[in-house]
Order: sequence, then structure tokens, then C-alpha cells
Amino acid sequence: MGRAYQNRKESMAKTAAAKTKVYSKYGREIYMAAKSGGLDPQANLSLRGLIERAKKDQVPTHVIEKAIEKAKGGAGEDYSTARYEGYGPGNCMVIVDCLTDNPNRTFGDVRLAFTKTKSKIGTPGTVAHMFDHCAIFVFKDQDEDAVLEALMEADVDVTDIENENDAITVFTPNTEYAKAKQALEDAFEGIEFEVDDIQFLPKTTTPVEGDDIPMFEKFCDMLNELDDVQNIFHNAELPEEQPEK
Repeated sequence: MGRAYQNRKESMAKTAAAKTKVYSKYGREIYMAAKSGGLDPQANLSLRGLIERAKKDQVPTHVIEKAIEKAKGGAGEDYSTARYEGYGPGNCMVIVDCLTDNPNRTFGDVRLAFTKTKSKIGTPGTVAHMFDHCAIFVFKDQDEDAVLEALMEADVDVTDIENENDAITVFTPNTEYAKAKQALEDAFEGIEFEVDDIQFLPKTTTPVEGDDIPMFEKFCDMLNELDDVQNIFHNAELPEEQPEK
């Protein structure tokens, strides 16, 4: 699989001006995780993972606590997940994950980003079959065999393990996220994850070149500006001299 996951997920915090949107996105996800899985991060691994990622992205503690407190109250917004698929500039494949309290509004906003950049939004399943939905864990270690053994003992379905630059990267199906994380934490005391996430990894890549490059950047910027958009995944391969969005 390589380390393509690092470039296939759009950054939500490219500038200081975007940070408030990042806080909002994390707050929404934390609220939903706490509301659906419980308020205790030790018992709710999804919530714990979100909190850890939020802290790494420098989300203030008060934002995290406010989201959990809102879930504790039981009232508040009712968000639902929405996933949109299609073809972006240069015919690259794109998956857009959202949390929304108004699906009609969200669909209209996402569709506009597609149409304004000569892209084409599709129906569910249009491109998802060309991605692997994976849980990804990266941590400092060199003993690949010990990691695999620990996961196998916990009956975790391991897709792949890589050992590069004194770091282990573990890929599992997204459904194995909680089990895999717990197994790693049980087996390696004090483990610190550099990456602890669930992503869509493309099975193939599509070169995006020429005039499609600025159009691709506009497309991603339009989506990132939408509060309902949580994550953008794609299979675009940009020239090395162009910064990944």
C-alpha cells in the first residue's frame, strides 16, 4: 500500500484562518461519538481516538470538553452521516464524508463544488469500490513480527504491516479499528500513535496535470470551506513540484 495515505486525505488546517473550521469539525465528530458510544474515552475507543487526534491538531481543550458536555446533556443537534462520491478534475475519484443536520442543504453545497469545477457527482457506490476502507496505525517500533503476533493473538484481521524509518504502519479493515487499537495498547505499554485514523485508500491513482491542477485545488478548497464536510479522500496524483492539498 505504501505511504500514500499521507497524501490522499485532504488537510483541514492548511492555514490559521481555517483552524476555526477544524475546531467545528472536530467538535461535531466528538459530540456524535460521545452521544452514540458513551462519554468515557477509556470505554469508547472511537471517542478516545478523536480526542487524541484533536489534541495533535491543536484543538483547544475547551472545544473538546464543550462537545462532550453537549452530548452529556442529551439535547443538541441531530447529525447524520452523508457520503458523496464522484469524479473530480482530471477524472480523479473522490469520496466526501459529511456530518449534517440538513442533508438537502449539504447535498446541494457539495454538488455545487462538483459542478463549479467541471466535476461529476455520482450515486452511492460510484467509486467506493476502488478504495479500501482502512484503519491505519503508525507508531515507533522496529519489531514487525512482535506487532503481527500481538494482533493475531487478539484475532485482529490484519490487511498489511509495513516497517519503514523505525516506524511500523498497520492496516486493518475499518471494522477492526477498536479491536486493533486495544490489542496494540495491551501489547505495547505506553505506545504513542503518530497516526490513528480510518481512511479510504485508493487502489489506483489518477494523474492530475495541466489546467486540471488549479481546478483540483479550487475543488478541494470549495469542499473544505463547507462546515458539513468532515473528510475528503481522493486518488489524484499531482506532480511532485505541486504541493499536495
